[in-house]
Amino acid sequence: MKKLLSAMAVILMAFILTACGVKIQGDPGIKSETDKKPEAPPAGTLQVKMLDVGQGDAILIRNGKKTILIDTSDIDEKKKLKERLAEEKVTSFDAVILTHPHADHMGGIDYILKNFPVAIVYDNGQAAKPKFYTNYLKLLKEKKIKSKTLTAGDVLDFGDGLRFAVYSPTKEMRKDGGMENGKINLNINSIVGRLEFGDFRMMFTGDGEKVTEEGVLRRYGNEAVRASILKSPHHGSKTSNSEAFLKAVKPDWAIISCGVNNDYHHPHPSVRNRYGKMKIDFYRTDINGNITITTTGRKVDGKLYRISAQKGKKNDQTGY
Repeated sequence: MKKLLSAMAVILMAFILTACGVKIQGDPGIKSETDKKPEAPPAGTLQVKMLDVGQGDAILIRNGKKTILIDTSDIDEKKKLKERLAEEKVTSFDAVILTHPHADHMGGIDYILKNFPVAIVYDNGQAAKPKFYTNYLKLLKEKKIKSKTLTAGDVLDFGDGLRFAVYSPTKEMRKDGGMENGKINLNINSIVGRLEFGDFRMMFTGDGEKVTEEGVLRRYGNEAVRASILKSPHHGSKTSNSEAFLKAVKPDWAIISCGVNNDYHHPHPSVRNRYGKMKIDFYRTDINGNITITTTGRKVDGKLYRISAQKGKKNDQTGY
């Protein structure tokens, strides 16, 4: 009887506390750490997050003071971009960098410009004919948002030790228009650059092709592109990710943005095999979801950065 009365007392107390709005252990209303929505990193910490937005690119960079977005997802994936940014509690952008005028990289720029304060937009200066591009120019003008063309040699200083050094395209490349075999290839003139924060380095490549990689190495040499993390060129395409470029960057990890069962076979099996032979680990958004790199710019507990994926395992060879 005493045990029964004790059990009833515990149940009664739990009921009273819950009615008063007090959470108790085991209450299903309590959220675990994994249920909590992410917040911007504290000052002095850099967070780079490749957002899972399907086939396109959208990479969120924050250091506690500045919020930067590199590319804005595919034109058909704006809903995913909206969801990811809401999850990240993003309210404004200090800079948006558009690597090149393809729909899977700047398809969501209209959503960004219409719904967020944006201090400045950087692009590669190459014009395109699709409606999403002309709408982009129209919105810049209507909202009086500053814009600037990035050229090899430019360095963006975001403050607090965060810099982005631009390696491509050159002025001459823009004049050429990215011609390949008599046809325009907009990928060639993608913005390629290295993000730098303390001792941490990460290479961004847009959809740069093998000829883009060769040009960067020719102009700047191997040491200038050395980095711990590589944003896999062109979603892991076999037209990029040349052995010479990978040897120069010498990354620990590559991160790949691609859609589930995409029509392009990204990341290509030959590239995945090359990564394996060169001992480059990788995560891919189609299997791993959001991919997050966090660093203070110096080694902590023997590590310069920490990388994690939302789900799955590294080097997953399933799918394409």
